[in-house]
Amino acid sequence: MTYTSRNDLSDHIRKQASALLQARLSDALDLEAQAKQAHWNVKGPHFLQLHELFDRVHDEIEQFVDLLAERITALGHIADGRVTTTASATTLYGYPLEAQGGAAHCQALAASLGAFGKLVRAAIDQADSIGDADTADLFTQLSRETDKQLWFVEAHLQAH
Repeated sequence: MTYTSRNDLSDHIRKQASALLQARLSDALDLEAQAKQAHWNVKGPHFLQLHELFDRVHDEIEQFVDLLAERITALGHIADGRVTTTASATTLYGYPLEAQGGAAHCQALAASLGAFGKLVRAAIDQADSIGDADTADLFTQLSRETDKQLWFVEAHLQAH
């Protein structure tokens, strides 16, 4: 479904870009939930530091969700953030329910952040190839910030 817009990108480009954005929106919604899962359930000697870190990661990913959804609607399409859509469309790893300690949550979240970063980098090239520089730029912004969040989480996995 599309809405009438004065956006000068062709309907074909807007449709392709929206599909690409929707795929990453589903992944970002899953990643956002995974960060909260870690935040709520982390245990261990570094509890408070990790609890706060995972909440900050969640907040950053929440901004990704808004950017992706708003770009879809700016292109004249409907952003689908329904739980059922997210569950069926995400390409991220399933978060391990049994994760408890800080290292287990860091490993799980780092795996998903790394996978998301890879998908977003591929999306930069895909958006470029269909002729939507603004969507490519959005994905570049998400790529940089995903790498930063991954760095913060992986720092807790480094040997002392």
